[in-house]
Amino acid sequence: MNSWRDKLIYIILVGSASTSILIVVLIFVFLGKEAFSFIWDPGFSELWHTKWIPVSFKKEIFGILPLMTGTLLVTALATLLMIPFGVLGAIYVAELASDSERQILKPFIEILAGVPSVVIGFFGLVVLSPIIKHLFGLNTGLTALTGAILLAFMAIPTVLTVSEDAIQSVPRAFREASLALGANQLQTIFRIIVPAALPGIIAAIMLGVGRVIGETMAVLMVTGNAAKITLNPFDSVRTMTATIAAEMGEVAFGSHHYQALFWIGIFLLIMTFLLNLMAQRVLRKYQMR
Repeated sequence: MNSWRDKLIYIILVGSASTSILIVVLIFVFLGKEAFSFIWDPGFSELWHTKWIPVSFKKEIFGILPLMTGTLLVTALATLLMIPFGVLGAIYVAELASDSERQILKPFIEILAGVPSVVIGFFGLVVLSPIIKHLFGLNTGLTALTGAILLAFMAIPTVLTVSEDAIQSVPRAFREASLALGANQLQTIFRIIVPAALPGIIAAIMLGVGRVIGETMAVLMVTGNAAKITLNPFDSVRTMTATIAAEMGEVAFGSHHYQALFWIGIFLLIMTFLLNLMAQRVLRKYQMR
């Protein structure tokens, strides 16, 4: 009887674990089914143009390079802003803040994580964009930098919360041993606790980057949606997610434009998949130390 129950539980657990794999495979199959015919007409090489002009009386151009560079630029800027604020904030909340400060900060951080992206995008459009425009003397405040600041603002609570949990999971004996050997509190934090919690901190950063890459509404509202190749943070850009959100609702079903949007989804999924692989390799590297 126990053997039969064990086998049943094993089958249920394996089935539950395999569900996520099946869902990812089905997503790839669905995207590939809708996008596959684009390979033959107009041709896969059309995706590598430097312009995205899906609606034109002369010739439609479906180059996704401007969308990829816009996504990478906004993601890189947001990551650079997200890491120091998120990690240092987690260190302060976990190690330096008093109990009363922690009781005040934790609820606000959790509330910030739950604010809808459209609300944050509206804040960026009405408040942050004019500030960026006047601060740097630009023609418009709808830039890659504006989008990156908003995305960092949205990802910081995730990075901070997960990093704080990783820091607090470090055994108390590590702190006591370091202090007993004569190290002060800051030396203990940055030379003992942070290295011990580094795998969890890296996982938090990767989760934050995943949030940044997948965000749609906020970047759609504040980045200007100019599909061009640029590495200037003060230029308007268009991301891959914003392109899908802005155009999928009005595109003709089965058209080349429709298929090109599905190819954008495929490349976005591949980018996320590669990010997860990189995160696993980095985590494995630090866990082996």
